[in-house]
Amino acid sequence: MGTSADEHWMREALEEARSAVGHGDVPIGAVVVADGHIIGRGRNERERDQDPTAHAEVLALRRAAAALGSWRVLDATLYVTLEPCAMCAGAIVLSRIPRVVYGAPDPKAGAAGSVLDVLAQPQLNHRPR
Repeated sequence: MGTSADEHWMREALEEARSAVGHGDVPIGAVVVADGHIIGRGRNERERDQDPTAHAEVLALRRAAAALGSWRVLDATLYVTLEPCAMCAGAIVLSRIPRVVYGAPDPKAGAAGSVLDVLAQPQLNHRPR
């Protein structure tokens, strides 16, 4: 990771991941940070809610958008413990979030460079760092 701030926020994402274990979900967590504050939190809740879209990143982005009152999650960073899948990478692009930091690559389903690189597709209208 880059900075001590990145490490701090990734620890927050790891706390979210630990919470997912309590309801039988894969322990993945995410936080969206803007102006030094968490504006959205999420952890995998697929098993708990029986919802295939209840991934940590999607839930954190939904909550961040609600906090901002806009679907555009600008001037923020998404921290997630595992490389986003294709669905989450698509949600990241659509949210216009400018920066993503992930803790570990996912060689099985990662869509930020491991299997696919949705975040860097030049055909899309947004490419987060």
